[in-house]
Amino acid sequence: MVQASKALDRVLVLEMVRVTEAAAIAASTLVGRGDEKAADAAAVEAMRAAFNGLAFDGTVVIGEGERDEAPMLFIGEKVGSAQGAGPKIDIALDPLEGTTITAKAGPNALAVLAIAEEGCLLNAPDVYMDKLAIGPGYEPGLVSLEQSPSDNVRALAAAKGVKPSEIIACVLDRPRHEKLIAELRSLGCGIVLIPDGDVAGVIAVTDPETTIDIYMGQGGAPEGVLAAAALRCVGGQFQGRLLFRNDDERARAARWGVNDLDHIYQLDELVKGDAIFAATGVTDGSLLKGVKRHKNGYLTTESVVMRASSGTVRWVKGEHRTGKSDI
Repeated sequence: MVQASKALDRVLVLEMVRVTEAAAIAASTLVGRGDEKAADAAAVEAMRAAFNGLAFDGTVVIGEGERDEAPMLFIGEKVGSAQGAGPKIDIALDPLEGTTITAKAGPNALAVLAIAEEGCLLNAPDVYMDKLAIGPGYEPGLVSLEQSPSDNVRALAAAKGVKPSEIIACVLDRPRHEKLIAELRSLGCGIVLIPDGDVAGVIAVTDPETTIDIYMGQGGAPEGVLAAAALRCVGGQFQGRLLFRNDDERARAARWGVNDLDHIYQLDELVKGDAIFAATGVTDGSLLKGVKRHKNGYLTTESVVMRASSGTVRWVKGEHRTGKSDI
């Protein structure tokens, strides 16, 4: 079991839920309104305000881009009310994972974050990442980004004692995955195509009720680190490889100390030591129910919070009375 961190006090477990609840509630006011930017901005401002009410010295290491490109919770931004005095915490976040989903009232939009001690989360640039994930209980290294998708499916099928055609993969529904989807279908695999929200997609491999066996494909690096934090808490295998489309992205990587552009990151390189992962549903999804507004003047939320050192997963249902300070 991962050793408990002195910096990650137990009280922070529920405090992180309050942070994601605040972001989810703010974003929920714009579900189905067709304005991605407004929904994201609402979640960001609510998350920032919630962070700044906590007595720690926090640094955003996975955020919404670099300072000049993302004025909202950018990489390197300081949050928390105890700068220079409180415990030093690194933060990976996505105040609204699924902006398009929220704008269109689709499933699986989340407010999500992960925290760890200083230096324990990969300080990755905001680029794409090739991702591969399976659930717990398999021999380490069973699947790898060095292998083809077909070889990974065959290896997983053999470990499960089933045919490759019985494996179900989760893939983001994007044109860039056309060849991947065709290769998986040539094996007879079932494919769950998701429109967005690949944090929930990766976590789905750990829940037998989803029937998803493996996650494959390219998505945002920030979401990759967040998903890796969740898997560190509950078990499973994850690999990620940063993808660079142009010289500007390669230069961005160099600024953040990424020199080996082809490196395949293992789970314990993305997230080291103890970690806390928290998410609150904005819209209904496979992982969590979304924010609900009730006639008698209160809101309900559903969240999950996990801690690596204890292996604990808590499902939190909240009732929020309108006008109260925790909203």
